[in-house]
Amino acid sequence: MLDYLNTFLGAYSGYASYLWYEITHPSWNNYFYWLIGVSIFFFAVEVLIPWRKNQAAFRRDFWMDVFYMFFNFFLFSLIIYNAASSVVVEFFHDALGLIGITNLVALNVQEWPTWAHLVLGFFVRDFIQWWIHRLLHYSPRLWEFHKVHHSVQEMGFAAHLRYHWMENVVYRSLEYIPLALIGIGLSDFFIIHIFTLAIGHYNHSNLSLPNSISSGIIWMLIGAFVVIQLDVTVFAQLGLVGAFALIGATAFSPFIKYIFNSPEMHIWHHSYELPEGRETGINFGLSLAIWDYVFGTAHVPYDGRDIQLGFPGVDEFPETFIQQELHGFNLNKDADS
Repeated sequence: MLDYLNTFLGAYSGYASYLWYEITHPSWNNYFYWLIGVSIFFFAVEVLIPWRKNQAAFRRDFWMDVFYMFFNFFLFSLIIYNAASSVVVEFFHDALGLIGITNLVALNVQEWPTWAHLVLGFFVRDFIQWWIHRLLHYSPRLWEFHKVHHSVQEMGFAAHLRYHWMENVVYRSLEYIPLALIGIGLSDFFIIHIFTLAIGHYNHSNLSLPNSISSGIIWMLIGAFVVIQLDVTVFAQLGLVGAFALIGATAFSPFIKYIFNSPEMHIWHHSYELPEGRETGINFGLSLAIWDYVFGTAHVPYDGRDIQLGFPGVDEFPETFIQQELHGFNLNKDADS
């Protein structure tokens, strides 16, 4: 028990030091500044070419959503998640050790080319998250936590990371074993995380881009992650990235909406009114749309730019951050049951 307590306390001080280092040492592998940079980019594009032109740049709850972004990815980890998860992981490994299992890795993807285990890690993680997302809608108990995310009534990029902290616990707990089994490392997770951050911001943004442009951008990002692993000159890398973008903008543009999620698809996930017989939700994809088409949960009947967002009772849902964080625990007297 003392070992677990030391792990818990050590995780607090360790993460606090890490967070301070992230803030004071900007670099290309710094998640803190990637979050800021990607967010500023999407905010600027929303201002320049908004999909809903009558929606204010600083829309309803904009600043609270910005706070949610940093809380869920940094402050929450500092407050509780990093320390608690370190104890759980140590306890889990100790329990497995009692039955003779000392190594969870069943598929050593680190022996593969970097691009190959990045692609595998991305698909496996997204597939797991798709099922977890469905669970958040299917379970009445978890839906009460997930309502925080669906309480958004004006959509913008920052709504991507507006969610109850319990979702961090659910997602990370259920992701841990599958990703550990295929040996996805921290450097892989960082790259995958940045890629999915950009896609998630885009899916929630006040934007609607032609398929050729969105496909070209996505394939340009994919190309960048591939070519940086190659031992070629910078000019050759730029040329290959450009080739990826061109291929994406032409050959893949007719299919991109069936592969990757988009604002036009995800807006229906946040629709106030759901189709008959689909009361537990539609369009559950986070980064990829393919799972919804494969499992029959895709629903994009028309341009949903101006549909009403939220859920029945959203007007009575708590509006302050503290009230929303208490919601789901039956501790918030103002929360709907």
